Amino acid sequence: MVPILSMVFMLVSLIIAVGLPVILCIWLRIVKKADLLPFFVGCGVMLLFAFVLEQIAHTLILSSPAGTAIRGNTWLYALYGGAMAALFEETGRNLTFRTVLKKYLGRDVNALMYGAGHGGFEAIAILGIASLNNLITSVMINSGGILALMDTLPADAAAQVEAAVETLKTTPSGLFLMGGAERVFAVILQISLSVLVWNAVKYREKRMLFPAAMLIHFAVDALTVIFSQTGVSVYLLEAVVGIMALLSAAAAWKVWGDRA
Repeated sequence: MVPILSMVFMLVSLIIAVGLPVILCIWLRIVKKADLLPFFVGCGVMLLFAFVLEQIAHTLILSSPAGTAIRGNTWLYALYGGAMAALFEETGRNLTFRTVLKKYLGRDVNALMYGAGHGGFEAIAILGIASLNNLITSVMINSGGILALMDTLPADAAAQVEAAVETLKTTPSGLFLMGGAERVFAVILQISLSVLVWNAVKYREKRMLFPAAMLIHFAVDALTVIFSQTGVSVYLLEAVVGIMALLSAAAAWKVWGDRA
């Protein structure tokens, strides 16, 4: 049986993944009078640059001889992963602010709305779907329905389902809640990076904020890979990510101030 507490935490993470971007969007629209378009543009940029273009690049690079070397070395893989995430996402932000959202630069609050969409889409795509799948599978396990499903599958597929079932049964309940915490920090980070790049595009004298945003993004992703690959506690990893996200938010606040 999958512990009930694990299922509760799966549900909490699902609510966070879907509810956080929706609440941010509604609050920014109603309270701060932000435009709606930047939110949906942020969703689209994350989809295109991170989930399509970056993945195509990964397929090409990691299937090459260089990719074999990268995958075989934790440090190389961390540097590679951090660099690719920073390159594609921050370039996408920069290009979008210069083109599609150029006429929205007059109100800085739209940077927050864009960041909510950018990070919100990521939360739903990564955590929301995974939490929903885990919750459905857990209900099937505890009700006995998973056995009937496995009986209809080929041997290889049934073995994969069995492994997934065992993972859900044995994973400490608290780790399912950590997924929600991670996405909260990720959304904070994505909004902060959006503010930095927004200002880099809007104000010529602040153009160095763009490479600063790339460096921050690179550092967070690279450290996450290194920590996760070296057996560091998930709780410690999330604490470090949370600290970095809050420091990024402090930097963004200093840049942005109360000009929105």
